[in-house]
Amino acid sequence: MNAELSADENGKRLKGFIALFFIEMWERFGYYGMAILVVLFLKDYMGFDDSRANLTWGAFAAMVYAVPTIGGWIGDRVLGARRTTVLGAMVLAVGYIMLAIPGPAWFLFFSLGVVAIGNGLFKANPNNLVSKLYEGQPAKVDSAFTMYYMAVNVGAMISQFATPIVRVNYGWHAGFAVCAVGLVLGLLNFSMLYKNLKHIGSAPDFEPIRWGRVALVLLGSLGAAILIALILQNTTVAKAIVWLATAILLGIFAYLIKKSGKGGRSGLITVLMLTAQGILFFIFYQQMSTSLTLFALRNVDLNVGGYMIPPEQFQLLNPIWIVALSPLLAWFYNHLGRGKGDLNIATKFAIGFAMLAVGFFIYGFSSHFAGHGKVSWLWMVGGYLFQSLGELLISGLGLAMVARFIPGHLRGFMMGAWFLATGIAQYLGSVVANIASIPEGVTDPVKTLPLYADLFNGLGIVAVVGTFIAVIMLPWMKRLQKAHAEFEAM
Repeated sequence: MNAELSADENGKRLKGFIALFFIEMWERFGYYGMAILVVLFLKDYMGFDDSRANLTWGAFAAMVYAVPTIGGWIGDRVLGARRTTVLGAMVLAVGYIMLAIPGPAWFLFFSLGVVAIGNGLFKANPNNLVSKLYEGQPAKVDSAFTMYYMAVNVGAMISQFATPIVRVNYGWHAGFAVCAVGLVLGLLNFSMLYKNLKHIGSAPDFEPIRWGRVALVLLGSLGAAILIALILQNTTVAKAIVWLATAILLGIFAYLIKKSGKGGRSGLITVLMLTAQGILFFIFYQQMSTSLTLFALRNVDLNVGGYMIPPEQFQLLNPIWIVALSPLLAWFYNHLGRGKGDLNIATKFAIGFAMLAVGFFIYGFSSHFAGHGKVSWLWMVGGYLFQSLGELLISGLGLAMVARFIPGHLRGFMMGAWFLATGIAQYLGSVVANIASIPEGVTDPVKTLPLYADLFNGLGIVAVVGTFIAVIMLPWMKRLQKAHAEFEAM
C-alpha cells in the first residue's frame, strides 16, 4: 500500500513538473525569439551604432533579470506563485504584441519595458514551484533543475530557429509577432495542466483571490514599465541603476546573513560566493547577444551550402547544445547521487569556468585561420559547445543552489536576488562587448577581426582566472556546505 501511495505521489509530482516545464518552455520561446533580434534590430532598423545597441540591450537585459526580485516577493507574499506565473505570462504576451507593431522610438522602449515587467512577474515563480515539488531531496533537485533548464533551451531552440527566418522573409515586426504567438500558446497549454499544481504554491495561492491586490500589482507594473522605458533611453541613468542594484544586492545578503543563525548563515554565505561567480559567468553569457552576434555579422562566412545564415541565428547553437547535453548531465548527477561521489555545486562551478575558457579561446584562435577576414562557421559550433557546457554547469545549477541552501520562506525572494545578480552581469557584459565596438564607417573584415580576437582571447584568460579562484575556494565552500547540512539535520 505504501509503495502504491509512493507511486501516486511520484506520478502527481511528474505531472506537476510537466506543467511547469511547458510554461517555462513557451515563455522562453517568446523571450529568446525577441532577444535574438534586438541588437541587430537596433542597428539596422533604428540606426544605433554598436556601442548604443550593445548598451541598450545590456540595460534592458539588466532590467529583465532585476525585476524578478520583486516578482518573487509578489509570488511569495501578495498573489501567490501560481497566480503570479499566469499574470506574468499574460503581461509578456501583451509586450510582444506591442513589439510587433511599428512605431516611434518611445513606443519601442515602452514595449521593452512591458516585456521586462512581464518577465519580472513570471520568472522567479515557476522556479520556486519546481523547488517545492522536490522539497527535501537534494539529488533530485539538481536533476530536476537541470531538466527544467532544458525547457528553457527547447523553447529558445525553436524560436531562435524560426524568428530569424521570419525576419529575413517578412520583416522585423513579423519576427516579434512570432514571440507573441508563443506566449498565447503557452497560456493555453498551462491552463490545461494547471490542475496538477493545485497542491503546491505559496500561502496566497491557497486563499481567495484578492482583486484589489491584483489591481495594485497591475497599476504598479504600468508605472514600472514607463520607468524602464525612460531608463533605456538614457545609458547614463542605466549605468547608475546598475550600480544601485549592486549595492541593494550586497545589502540584501549582508542583512540576511547578520539576521540568520549560525546554520542559516552558512547557507547564505555559500549562496553569496556562488552568486559572485554567477555574475562573472553571465558577463560571458551576454556576449552571445552582443559581440558574438556582431562577430558573426562581420567576420564569419555565413554561406553554408548555399544557405546564407542570418548572423543572429548562430545563437541557436546554444540551446541545441544544451538540449543535447542536459539529459546526460541529469543522468550523471543522479548516478553520483546514488553513490557517495556526488560533486558539490562549487566543484561544478569550477569545471564550468574551465569550459568557458576553452570556448572563448576557440573563438579567438579562429582568427589564425581566416581568409580575407572571414572564419568558418564551424569555429562557432565548437566555441558554443564548450560555452554551453559551462552554462549548464553554472547557470543551470544557480537556481538549484538557492533551492538547496535557502529555507523555504526566503526561497522565492532569494531566487529573485539570483536574477538581480544576473541582471547586473548582463549590463556589465554589454560594457565588455564594447571593447570590440567597431568605429563608424569601418567595414573591412580584415580590420574588424583583430578587435574581436583580442576580446575573445582576453575573456578566455579571465575564465582561466575564474577557474583558478573557484578551485582555491573549494575547501572553504565545502566547509560552509557541511555546516549547513549539519544545521538542516538538527
